[in-house]
Amino acid sequence: MIWVTNKNIFSSQPRPEHPYFASAYDFIASWLGGQDSFVLHTSGSTGIPKPISVTRKQLSSSAAMTGKALELGEGTKALVCLNVAYIAGLMMLVRGMELDWKLTIVEPSANPLSEPGLDDKFDFVALVPMQLSEMLSNEKTKEKVDNFNKILLGGAPVSVALERKVAGLNAAVYQSYGMTETVSHVALRRMNGCEGEGNGYTMLPGVDFGVDERGCLYVSGPMTEGEIIQTNDLVEITSPNTFSWLGRADSVINSGGVKIILDKVDAAIAEVLFRLNQLNPFFSWFEADEKLGQKLILVVEGTLYGVTGETLLMEIRKQFSAYETPKHVYFADHFIKTATDKVDKRRTVQALFNLPNG
Repeated sequence: MIWVTNKNIFSSQPRPEHPYFASAYDFIASWLGGQDSFVLHTSGSTGIPKPISVTRKQLSSSAAMTGKALELGEGTKALVCLNVAYIAGLMMLVRGMELDWKLTIVEPSANPLSEPGLDDKFDFVALVPMQLSEMLSNEKTKEKVDNFNKILLGGAPVSVALERKVAGLNAAVYQSYGMTETVSHVALRRMNGCEGEGNGYTMLPGVDFGVDERGCLYVSGPMTEGEIIQTNDLVEITSPNTFSWLGRADSVINSGGVKIILDKVDAAIAEVLFRLNQLNPFFSWFEADEKLGQKLILVVEGTLYGVTGETLLMEIRKQFSAYETPKHVYFADHFIKTATDKVDKRRTVQALFNLPNG
């Protein structure tokens, strides 16, 4: 099912019977009716999911900042294919109403371009990496991706394989940085074209930022009504409006007195696995060690084909110091996921080692 609307024709449209489209309809009705506060729900990817209250001003400020940064003005034709129950999908509705866009709304799926009857030419779309990967892997839809003018990716890390594919697209692709507490993204990284920024993110206009004593990013601006939002993301500030993301402070371990950023390890291991043509999901973690305190390990989902764990470690050693090379590779049949389909690393390791929860 496809529902097309904008603020000018919305009032003449009946409320859809389909529950998903009805929820989108109800939010738009509340917005156009002047509702001043809304309850959002965090994804739970970095903690326990929780409801937070935001004002209309915060949401409209965020929409205006995105419109300005990506030059998406009145008449923008946008595809809405993220769940409107969460901030990424909800903000597409807000942008549509605030910036006077034409919205084509479809129920979220792995490959939105496979929706029958969908016009495949859009100025703007927001996707999670899995959706873009599915589009590019499907023979019937991969050529349609370049019919998008601008693509916004967020909600999960981008794999090395997808990075390589993105580099060859004509559509401008941006990776977002943000969270529910910042009312969607506050920074963008151009991933392809001559404007590609490598690992650097550029803050949206109007966002103030800095780092605390740990080197973790904090932000404030109209989207937070001036409140400082402190993150656990370790960053390097590279200019007055740019930064590079290093990893999460809660993903740092101490192994023999050396601090290791697990996210940095993951990024290099991803390159090694890609070179070995292994696409298995994985993550680096730790286990207790009498000598080192915390011993770096690698956890891989499924089975590697034609590559042993020792061969993989040998390849990783070429990239890392001895401290940053995992001491062992463990294989899990399946990774445990959160309610929003993100890998629950701690619970996966607990199950792998038959450890108690907590």
